Amino acid sequence: MNRFLAVWPFVAAMAVIVAASNVLVQFPFAHFGLGDILTWGAFTYPIAFLVNDLTNRRFGPQAARRVVVVGFVMAMVLSVWLASPRIALASGSAFLLAQLLDISIFDRLRRSAWWRAPLISTVIGSTLDTVIFFSLAFAAVFSFLDTGLGREDGSLAFAVPLFGSDMDVPLWVSLALGDLVVKLLVGLAMLVPYGALITVLRPAEAVR
Repeated sequence: MNRFLAVWPFVAAMAVIVAASNVLVQFPFAHFGLGDILTWGAFTYPIAFLVNDLTNRRFGPQAARRVVVVGFVMAMVLSVWLASPRIALASGSAFLLAQLLDISIFDRLRRSAWWRAPLISTVIGSTLDTVIFFSLAFAAVFSFLDTGLGREDGSLAFAVPLFGSDMDVPLWVSLALGDLVVKLLVGLAMLVPYGALITVLRPAEAVR
């Protein structure tokens, strides 16, 4: 029971982070001319990988998978309410697959240098998450759910300049690339709290 209760703060943190990110991804980062290549969600979502990696280190991969699954369910419910069914579907699918991949990669590298497992697993997981999320969020087949991240008229693939260049790409491609760059930078920054917290959250016996 103690081990079960010990995991719940990680579950709650995961659900809050994902739900908040699902709301924030609907708002462009309208500063420094980055509105067409970045959303606020890119700044918060990488924290989910930090929570996942700390859970994996502390309790083992089985417990980390439980945290991901329970966090996924809670986040889906919150996201449908706070965001939209379309965002919840895209985010939930991306979150589940990316986090499970993160767990697998982290577990394989856990005995290497302290920074290698969280860094590599976060880079690969963030890339997969971005591809799945933006593909589903802008997929025309799901347009019946809501207008996704497109214009108010419902158009989903209008073109914008890529990083201010002369080359035009669909909005979702521009947002995906911008979000991925920020996710990777934030993921790199998360090595700082990870390195500090692993001295406190020492590995315990894996939860069965």
